[in-house]
Amino acid sequence: MSVPSPSPTSKPSARSLSVMLWLVAIGFFMQTLDATIVNTALPAMAASLGERALAMQSVVIAYSLTMAVMIPVSGWLADKLGTRRVFFGAILVFTIGSLLCASAHTLDELVLSRIAQGVGGAMLLPVGRLAVLRTFPAERYLPALSFVAIPGLIGPLIGPTLGGWLVQIASWHWIFLINVPVGIVGCVATFIFMPDSRNPDTPRFDLPGYLLLVIGMVTLTFALDGRTELGIQHAAVLVLLILSLAAFVAYGLHAVRTPRPIFSLDLFKIDTFSVGLLGNLFARIGSGAMPYLIPLLLQVALGYTPFQAGLMMLPTAAAGMFSKRLVTRLILRYGYRRVLVTNTVLVGMTMASFAFSTPGEPLWLRLVQLAIFGGVNSMQFTAMNTLTLKDLGTGGASSGNSLFSLVQMLSMSLGVTVAGALLTTFAGFIGHHVTGSAVIPAFHATFVCVGIITAASSWIFAQLASDLHRTAKRTDPSERT
Repeated sequence: MSVPSPSPTSKPSARSLSVMLWLVAIGFFMQTLDATIVNTALPAMAASLGERALAMQSVVIAYSLTMAVMIPVSGWLADKLGTRRVFFGAILVFTIGSLLCASAHTLDELVLSRIAQGVGGAMLLPVGRLAVLRTFPAERYLPALSFVAIPGLIGPLIGPTLGGWLVQIASWHWIFLINVPVGIVGCVATFIFMPDSRNPDTPRFDLPGYLLLVIGMVTLTFALDGRTELGIQHAAVLVLLILSLAAFVAYGLHAVRTPRPIFSLDLFKIDTFSVGLLGNLFARIGSGAMPYLIPLLLQVALGYTPFQAGLMMLPTAAAGMFSKRLVTRLILRYGYRRVLVTNTVLVGMTMASFAFSTPGEPLWLRLVQLAIFGGVNSMQFTAMNTLTLKDLGTGGASSGNSLFSLVQMLSMSLGVTVAGALLTTFAGFIGHHVTGSAVIPAFHATFVCVGIITAASSWIFAQLASDLHRTAKRTDPSERT
């Protein structure tokens, strides 16, 4: 996604610039909030829709996978159609998707509505950030982008608690309905205040490469989740896995032969980027699974109310914010390789430690456990992100950052997919319709498996050079989660 000079327009007023920053910030907040707010509401949704609480992962997967699919096309659309038109369309689609989610009467309707919501959500941050870069002078980029990023960091922190509170005082429908008035105001403000810019020299979109990536991501997700949720037979799962692998390989061959692919394979010649990207993909599978698993464990197995389950996630968020300052000092002292290898194993062990959760576990111990997980998990994100982006330079920053964002959303989707598949499989050994403390062994086995997957990804970071320069550069705050 390039950042060319905007097409000639009148210079926006200070008021327009201020309103635009708030628009982009609120859009990013809505996007990140809806990625986590549903987690504590899943059991209530299941009861309302007549589904099993342990088979609701598609609600989360549909949103995150759609966002991953739409990221490559969002920048091109903004270049071609203009930032104001695309940002307006993103808010409108997101708002309509939210209204459809609240109106859903079946799980299939809810999943389709979440896809619509994800289409709009995927374009809110990239297009909004592009509008900021094209409108603000270079010396104001950093404070402007920092202002935009702060609400995006707050969204995931309050999402689980807000979702649980809304479910408890009203119903799960309100976690989507709260987006509607905000979206209406956002559409009006965008139409009035958002400066419009486009790139008249927008290159032709790499449609074949895009379709290959989409086929690869979607078939991989269906292969992992289809057996447990859709009842796909083993032979069909194998065919989907082969198709996914073939699509990714075909994209690699296509990218070599195409002058301007969506993502150039030259990015993988940068050692820190390639290791960081692959490490992010596999380590984040566990990190993407935990926000789905923990609220389910607390409500389905341990008897917490939705609001109580949401409150229990606050120590995770608080410890995560505190540890971000610590990880930079550790990297400067010990280097990326040692910090990432050690911390990845610690994250995996902490995930596996939830296998010891029981109804009789003291509250203080559970809070400490959640805080420790939040701390090491946040350190993992910060270290992986700085490693991945630190050596991109200006030439590959745009393409590399977009690919990195895609991998983040894909791994979040895969995390919930893997967790849902494992949980459903282990619950099947016990009995699909068991509830309460009887289902705890299924959660225990799932946490152990997720922990092993995460700890095993430390081998990827072990491939880093031991003498890698120990400089932890500050990245764009919006990319730290």
